[in-house]
Amino acid sequence: MNVHATLDEHPQPRFLMCPPRYFAVTYSINPWMDPQAWARGANALHAEARRQWAGLRRALIGAGAAIEGLPPRPGLPDLVFTANAAVVLNRRAMLVRFRHPQRQGEEPVVASAFRALRARGLLDEVATLPDGVMGEGAGDCIFDSHRGVFWTGSGFRSDPAAGEAIAAYFGVPCLSLQLADPSFYHLDTAFCALPCGGVMYYPAAFTSAALATLHDHVAVFDRIALDRDDAACFAANSVCVDRTIIMSHSSLALRQKLEARGYKVMETPLDIFLRSGGSACCLTLRLDRETAQSVGAEPARQLQAWG
Repeated sequence: MNVHATLDEHPQPRFLMCPPRYFAVTYSINPWMDPQAWARGANALHAEARRQWAGLRRALIGAGAAIEGLPPRPGLPDLVFTANAAVVLNRRAMLVRFRHPQRQGEEPVVASAFRALRARGLLDEVATLPDGVMGEGAGDCIFDSHRGVFWTGSGFRSDPAAGEAIAAYFGVPCLSLQLADPSFYHLDTAFCALPCGGVMYYPAAFTSAALATLHDHVAVFDRIALDRDDAACFAANSVCVDRTIIMSHSSLALRQKLEARGYKVMETPLDIFLRSGGSACCLTLRLDRETAQSVGAEPARQLQAWG
């Protein structure tokens, strides 16, 4: 198993994104999705989606990131949400297994794309979850670089067993948080781990047991509890590029809290994607994350891997 020491303390962040050529709200698998409302203004909404996605891409590049492309496919409107494609750490990837049939067609497309990334030398290994275990990629699995752990969500899309498989495959502990509100169906809709150790989260999205776990591992000073208004704008669904936090919208109070911690807050409108239950984090997948010294753990035997 290869050992990858971090040679550059500040490598260029690299994200996977999929253009919204075929993005639309054509079915409903979460409370945000209203196909009839989309159909009434489909042409204008689609044009705005393309503008907003391009704005996010520009913001990421402006913050110093590189962008890899995932080609869009007709009939897969939610392929644009690349965060759901996989969990990636230390040049290894574990691919998604979607719960809803409407998104399962994305799985072979994602598998082909990740094989291509491996062939280009951007990844060393690609694996899949055990049969029958649902796990929706980084949407329900967020790496906390400050603590060296994964936070994993369950309750709506991903199984608790997905966190166990992820911990075994990457050799990184997982802290499980059960979600309680169907409007916040993925962990990344209500939780964001900041590089400084701070955590943005919406308390009402979690069970009491999940909040206890969060409070046990995050000091009071490091907890940034979102109010309903910021949560409803998916402020937690942000992307961090070094000390820049990119999001669709922030209240003045939240912006001041983040700026007090040394962050630059960059807003770029993404409300069209909220119609499908997504925002900045959902539209991106970080490909270059590594632990301080990345030593690959042996994959669990039940996982299928291409090495």
